[in-house]
Amino acid sequence: MEEKPKAEGNPEHLNLKVKGQDGNEVFFKIKKGTTLKKLMSAYCERQSVDINAVRFFFDGNRVRADQTPTELEMEDGDEIDAMLEQIGGGQW
Repeated sequence: MEEKPKAEGNPEHLNLKVKGQDGNEVFFKIKKGTTLKKLMSAYCERQSVDINAVRFFFDGNRVRADQTPTELEMEDGDEIDAMLEQIGGGQW
């Protein structure tokens, strides 16, 4: 089987940025076919927050953990927004 030459910058990977509500940016390199659950988990781990307390959005749409960058037509350098969910029990 012939080995295909790799294009510059490896087209299999994307560099994505996750931006939190506080303006913090965390950068990830992820394969186009990898589910975003990996990125979400890694982000929450780095930020020391529960994954169930964070919602991720791309182009204004909620991102599900089982989706892939390919499915969402993400491109290198795209940004995902991470929003902390408001936990109930607030004052009325």
